[in-house]
Amino acid sequence: MNLAGQSGDAGSGHLLFANFNQDNTSLAVGSKSGYKFFSLSSVDKLEQIYECTDTEDVCIVERLFSSSLVAIVSLKAPRKLKVCHFKKGTEICNYSYSNTILAVKLNRQRLIVCLEESLYIHNIRDMKVLHTIRETPPNPAGLCALSINNDNCYLAYPGSATIGEVQVFDTINLRAANMIPAHDSPLAALAFDASGTKLATASEKGTVIRVFSIPEGQKLFEFRRGVKRCVSICSLAFSMDGMFLSASSNTETVHIFKLETVKEKPQEEPTTWTGYFGKVLMASTSYLPSQVTEMFNQGRAFATVRLPFCGHKNICALATIQKIPRLLVGAADGYLYMYNLDPQEGGECTLMKQHKLDGSMEPANEILESASHDRPLVAQTYSSAGTKAYTDDLGAVGGACLEDETNSLRLDEDSEHPPMILRTD
Repeated sequence: MNLAGQSGDAGSGHLLFANFNQDNTSLAVGSKSGYKFFSLSSVDKLEQIYECTDTEDVCIVERLFSSSLVAIVSLKAPRKLKVCHFKKGTEICNYSYSNTILAVKLNRQRLIVCLEESLYIHNIRDMKVLHTIRETPPNPAGLCALSINNDNCYLAYPGSATIGEVQVFDTINLRAANMIPAHDSPLAALAFDASGTKLATASEKGTVIRVFSIPEGQKLFEFRRGVKRCVSICSLAFSMDGMFLSASSNTETVHIFKLETVKEKPQEEPTTWTGYFGKVLMASTSYLPSQVTEMFNQGRAFATVRLPFCGHKNICALATIQKIPRLLVGAADGYLYMYNLDPQEGGECTLMKQHKLDGSMEPANEILESASHDRPLVAQTYSSAGTKAYTDDLGAVGGACLEDETNSLRLDEDSEHPPMILRTD
């Protein structure tokens, strides 16, 4: 959720950015004063892991899983990407691009930088630019999605600015994998599941959510969010097990869909008048317009959430916290909302807690008060001494860093991905 340049969508004071990490175990928040990381291991407590105050106006901050690796973009230098080791307070490297950075995506193989009309694919082990996708259709929102799976390491981005085409790119073999005609209207949201084998899409109309197989592009599911009004989809997110898909918008309702295939029952001859009527009704769908027939086959929400606001940009995640499925919503009003999800019955989800995204305590007279947080780590001043700039022929200008900074990130430890093999030539 990038709020830079959206001054009207406030209520949050200095909030510029919020996003969950790849497995929904932590939350990153960027603001005018710096950035913070929070642990999502508890509902009652939003524990602050780290705070940095020496980089102002942080409009993008992306953490790689639970590692020390973080990618940062500031409004003061919107074309520059810094990759840092936040626990040591050191800068690993930096890159400058030809235009404003709109989004950054990371997994354990690749780092993707999205500009309005190009995408840069970096090898995250040494930050070398492996490939540049140039002259993409205008993408001012920086819409793209990167699978977190090492074996299905796909990138999805809009293939058109006028219709809902999705381009799927294989970031390991560096070749186009497929083009999916997902919607009639331009795309508004994209999300991979954790396995990288499913892609959820939504268009600017926001009434239908579709799920496709990757890389084949076969439509697996189609869900109807609503029929009465078109909305702006803010966020799509799968649960880590791929069983649920959440869709939030600029309305007060978040829809949660269950990805289950209904087994077809063997055909039986009806024995009652209502049975005959039902059979005739279903048979008649083959003569109806395709749009009407689709509505008969579209899934409805398994569960819903009623947010205490409407019109704020937001981002959602489906996470398991303390062994219970939860829906998390970070919003431009400056709050993180936590809801319980009943995985068997669905229905309306219960609000369990809300926390301020800056980690501060709620006033005592608030109905829902935030939990306290532990003392944050004290940020060190980022050191870039010893870095040496180099120019890449693929359009990004970057800096290599000292070799001892790379040795602190070890591939065999889940908390320290990935090792950075730095270039000093």
